[in-house]
Parts: sequence; structure tokens; C-alpha cells
Amino acid sequence: MSCSTGPLIDAFDRRINYLRLSVTDRCDLRCTYCMAERMQFLPRAEVLNLEEMHRLALAFIERGVTKIRLTGGEPLVRRDVLDLVRALGRRLEPGGGLEELTLTTNGMRLENFAEDLAAAGVRRVNVSLDTRDEALFRRLTRREGLDRVLQGIAAAKAAGLAVKLNIVALKGLNEAEIPSLIEWAHGQGHDVTLIEVMPLGEVEGERIDHYLPLTAVRERLETRWTLAESGHRTGGPARYVEVAETGGRIGFITPLTNNFCATCNRVRVTATGELYACLGGAEKVDLRAALRSPESATALDEALDRAMRIKPERHHFRVERGLAPAQDRHMSVTGG
Repeated sequence: MSCSTGPLIDAFDRRINYLRLSVTDRCDLRCTYCMAERMQFLPRAEVLNLEEMHRLALAFIERGVTKIRLTGGEPLVRRDVLDLVRALGRRLEPGGGLEELTLTTNGMRLENFAEDLAAAGVRRVNVSLDTRDEALFRRLTRREGLDRVLQGIAAAKAAGLAVKLNIVALKGLNEAEIPSLIEWAHGQGHDVTLIEVMPLGEVEGERIDHYLPLTAVRERLETRWTLAESGHRTGGPARYVEVAETGGRIGFITPLTNNFCATCNRVRVTATGELYACLGGAEKVDLRAALRSPESATALDEALDRAMRIKPERHHFRVERGLAPAQDRHMSVTGG
């Protein structure tokens, strides 16, 4: 079968121009809604080396991907990850094909990396921060480190990086804190994205116990502030509102209450080179085998074509008591 070298367009005529590339499944936190306390991480021998990740990213750029987000696990625990960031950053130059290079991090190591990330061409980062309460931070992450995260956020701002805070809305945990967390973030000049908990991978307890629909969160916020729909977009699934009283933006990612798949423009690649066509689906293509084949350029294009053919129209997330996760893999494997 001949392969294409044109733009990546799936069977539902959606153009794929956004790659989320996981550089590791390892993380220095153990967030309760994301992973188990005793995680079995990938054997290091199975993980792509950084040169392979770079080649893979270039193949996507050649097929029209203009935005790459590096994810994990926690991408900043990957040794020499800055080498990859710098290599990809060179493709941000005129004619390089890449328009934006971003990073999602838990912030634990951000203070040490912020200036280097900015120097490499990264202009904004997403930082996961579900609470500013030390006790709740320990409970949610099973680790110490809130001060380090806050210092990392401050360092990113000082380095000139735009910071967006990702907050997973959790019933009975950070539910009451969400307005004050938003107010603090906007006061610091940071946008916020609220996210519904996603049913990926087995965790202790039932996700339904802490599932908080963002429809309910928004209703409560509207009793406090004036929210106006915004046309602001960052390339992902968030839909934004402007808050008149704070001058900031709030994004809503609603995989359960308002499926956002009709405009999906992204695919995810794991640290082992498996391309998942949908976060909530099992459809995947092995890019590592293509990378390591004698005819790697042709094999990669053929693999990317297959991915476009198998990308589903939508995911089917459900959170119900006793219901198994949508997929066995944890969020940390595919990078969210």
C-alpha cells in the first residue's frame, strides 16, 4: 500500500496538527486520581531514546503538525530532556514548520528548568495544581512538595513563560477551594483550566466518589463572578470564559459532561512509541517498530496513515460506581 506524505487528516475530516509526546511514564508524585501508589513503570529499555523521539517529532512536523506538547508522567524527570527541547526549539525558527512547543509539568522541578525552557523557545507551560493547601496537597499527591511547585510557578513567570494552571475538580476534596484558587491564579497573571476527572487506569477507591461535573462548578462560579464566553483557544479541548471581576480566563475541559471530540486535532505518543489515536480509546499504532525499521521514513508515513484510518469519532468516557476504567492504562502512560 502506498503511503501519503501530505497533511494528517482522519476519516472524519479532522486535520491533526497537534502532537502530545510523552517522554516518560515516570513521575515524582503519585496523584490519587491519576495512578496507583505502587506503580509499575515501563522498563527503561523499552523507552525511546531522545534521538528517536526527535526523529519521530520531525516526522510529524513534516506531515503538518505545528504544535508539540511534551508530557509524561513528569517530563522534567527525564534525564537530558532539555536536549530534546532545544532540538525541537530550533524548528520554531522561520521555515522550521513548528509554531509552538509547550510542556505540561507538575511543577516540582520547574524552578531549575524555567530559564532553560524559555531560552529553548518554550513560551508557555501548563502546571498541574489542584490545591494550595499543604495537607490536601499531601493527600492528593501522596508526597510533600507544595512549596516547590509554587516556587516553580514563580520561576516560570520570572523567566517570561506564560503559565496556565490545570486543576482537576474533585468533589469533597478541592471543591470548595476552586474559587479561591482561581482568584489567586488570576491575581498572579495565570489562566486556569478546570478538568473533569477521567476514568483511565485502576486507582484506589472509586472515581465516582470524587467526580465533580464542571456544569455544577460553572453554575457556582456564576453566582460569584460575571463569566463571558471567550473565543480564546490554545489548540486543545478547553473552552474558555473571561471573568470580568478578576480579568483572567477560565478554561473548561469536559470529557464527561460535554464531549469535545468533534473538533479533535491531536494524537498522543507514549514514551515507548505507541501512537494512541484517542485518549479514551484502545486504537494504537506501533511507531517504534517503524522508527527502527530499515526503511524508517516510509514505514513512519505508513504508520501515520494507519493512525488516521483508525482514529475514532469520539471517546465514550463514563464514571459510574463499579464500572471499570475506560482503559486499563493510566493517564501517566499517554500523558493526558
